[in-house]
Amino acid sequence: MPVASLGTLAPLGTRPTPATSGEQGASPVEVPAAVVTGSGDGTSAGGAPSTGGPAVPGGGSGGAGSGGSSGGGASGDGRSGGVGRGRRSSGRRFDLAERWTRPVLAVCALVPLLALVAVVTALLVKAWPVIAYNGFGFFTHVAWRPGSQYAQPVVTGGVAHPPGASFGALPLIAGTVESSFIALVLAVPIAIGTALVVVEKLPPRLSGAIGLCLEVLAGVPSVVIGLWGALALGPFLSHHVSPFIAGHVPDVPVLRFLKGSPGYGEGLFTSGVVLAVMILPIIAATTRDLLRQVPRDAVDGAVALGMTEAEALRAVTLPWVRTGIVGASVLGLGRALGETMAVAMVSGAVLGAVPHNLYQTMTTIAATIVSQLDSAFTDATGFFLRTLAEAGLVLVVITLLVNVGARMLVRRVASTALPVGRGI
Repeated sequence: MPVASLGTLAPLGTRPTPATSGEQGASPVEVPAAVVTGSGDGTSAGGAPSTGGPAVPGGGSGGAGSGGSSGGGASGDGRSGGVGRGRRSSGRRFDLAERWTRPVLAVCALVPLLALVAVVTALLVKAWPVIAYNGFGFFTHVAWRPGSQYAQPVVTGGVAHPPGASFGALPLIAGTVESSFIALVLAVPIAIGTALVVVEKLPPRLSGAIGLCLEVLAGVPSVVIGLWGALALGPFLSHHVSPFIAGHVPDVPVLRFLKGSPGYGEGLFTSGVVLAVMILPIIAATTRDLLRQVPRDAVDGAVALGMTEAEALRAVTLPWVRTGIVGASVLGLGRALGETMAVAMVSGAVLGAVPHNLYQTMTTIAATIVSQLDSAFTDATGFFLRTLAEAGLVLVVITLLVNVGARMLVRRVASTALPVGRGI
């Protein structure tokens, strides 16, 4: 049989059309209809038995091909039905997830705000009577006298209180701010230096070991650090460090705060050092992670332009992460302001006295609350407990002011431009 040309082959499963006048002499290959339209029992679409016909290359006879095609179609129908049901089920799950995602995220976003509002509201409601009684003098007076707990309570301005009760929070506020400031001054440079050495200079194995030490130090309980400060750090400072500072500082008015008796290991200086140890791993770990995000190409480009490593550090690396360093410092400051047990163990817990030098005993708002809470519960009038609530409210306000100030500072120092060049 003559072989048909490639251009006249009929598609598989269609009946051949008669050749036109221009195609005489070329007869297309006839494909039995049973190959395409036959049923599984070897009959054609019209019900007549198939004649078999010539074998199709790559396949069996007409009847065999018919049965295979029919079985494949049935199998395909089952698979398509299962896929359709799976798609409908996944579509329902997707719609359900979309319907609940927004409300759940909204609730999660509101939880911190609601917690803050609940805390401030509870303190404000509890402290409101003594706020009206103490007035602005609560922030300027020094005396801290709970009064007589065994005498008959007296009523002043509609507020019942023990006779002789008088409270001033100035020493508490001064001790809180001063100890936190000392901790920040000591911890920030050391933390930044530690992060730079870990990222820039040390080999990976040693860098990982120091990073592990920072994380472990951050997880040490504050009462353990306070015990270490009372047993070891305080005596060491009072015998070796404090006398050296007090004896070598020039006797000028601005530095007179650093002179005085070294004391016995309790006081403002020891409290500041203990707080510095506690906030150091927070600032160092955050700064380390920020430095690892600085593009190495920018630093190498600065060095290629003629900068030394120190100049590239000052002009490229630190400006790149300065906003994050400010944020990390604020995180550390927030912990220093609210630290309780460690400061209560090394400060001396002296009430009613503002420290006049670096080595005097003192107390903070948080340490006073935890040390005076048991005595406040013995006051039948509740005046002492309400005063502690007012002190806690003052601490919350100080923390909020620090965070607002830090946010304003971050917005001011944030910059997208990268300073490059010698002398910048």
